[in-house]
Amino acid sequence: MAVYTFVSAEQVAALLQQYDVGALIAFKGIAEGVQNSNYFVETTKGKYFLTLYEQRVDLSALPYFYALLKHLRAAGCKVPSFIPDTTGQWLQEIAGRPACLIEFLSGVSVSEPTAEQAHAVGKALAQLHIAVADFNETHPNQLGMESWSAFAENCGQDALNSIAPGLADRVFTECSYLTSSWPKHLPVSSIHADLFPDNVLLLGNEVSGLIDFYFACTDLQAYDLAVTHAAWSFSADGGEYLPHIGINLVTGYRDLLPLDAVIDVFPILLRGASMRFLLTRCYDWINTPADALVTRKDPIAYLRRLDFYSKIDDPKALFG
Repeated sequence: MAVYTFVSAEQVAALLQQYDVGALIAFKGIAEGVQNSNYFVETTKGKYFLTLYEQRVDLSALPYFYALLKHLRAAGCKVPSFIPDTTGQWLQEIAGRPACLIEFLSGVSVSEPTAEQAHAVGKALAQLHIAVADFNETHPNQLGMESWSAFAENCGQDALNSIAPGLADRVFTECSYLTSSWPKHLPVSSIHADLFPDNVLLLGNEVSGLIDFYFACTDLQAYDLAVTHAAWSFSADGGEYLPHIGINLVTGYRDLLPLDAVIDVFPILLRGASMRFLLTRCYDWINTPADALVTRKDPIAYLRRLDFYSKIDDPKALFG
């Protein structure tokens, strides 16, 4: 979540008049995240999130996100609902941007998860993958493996090297390796593709919500697990691998879904997950507007993850 487009209290109050959610009490921008503008909204009837979709979002994909969340909710997954207005419309406009009012779920996002919490997150991800077995809508992964070389080109060699000396050569070499090595035989479904700790809500050791599905797409289920593993299993700077977190995350997933076919290729998927977020963080580091209320994420934290995953000799060690 982030804020690129600023809205006033008067604009939010006017928008809420289209809903049966009460009158505006308070709202504030949320700086975390990179893609959309987000506000926490409190009314006389409850709490919500107001999301404004910025230019980086493919608006044609919004019906897919809506349908996916509706399907997951019906299957019992703990995900938020889009709130319809009094005429049944869930997509609005405010400050010149398409916007949605979204259900607020209780819980906290942790920065230092426990082994028990990691196990619960792995299990929740497996539940999501089980729930979409009969979800037939698809959406391409626009930040998938096929896009990484072009993404690196868009960042530019000089800009990449300004972030870290020699980074450009490392990135292009790794992209070539991943393109030639990427597994093709694993199960495909709708995936979250961005299940970072700030997109998981916890109450104690239980998952109370999975949020922010705006990178959701159709891709390898095991890649979704790899993204989650890379996001959860390291210190904040990416310099220290936390095996008690990584192993419990995988164990929680394996409680519900088999991973025998994944073990040997998992390091490749983990390197891919690291490359995806290294590249997008580099791009955002280079291109984020100076006046945007957004916390830029450190690209080097994902270069360190890539270094770790590239040196794995025994993939089974990741599975406990």
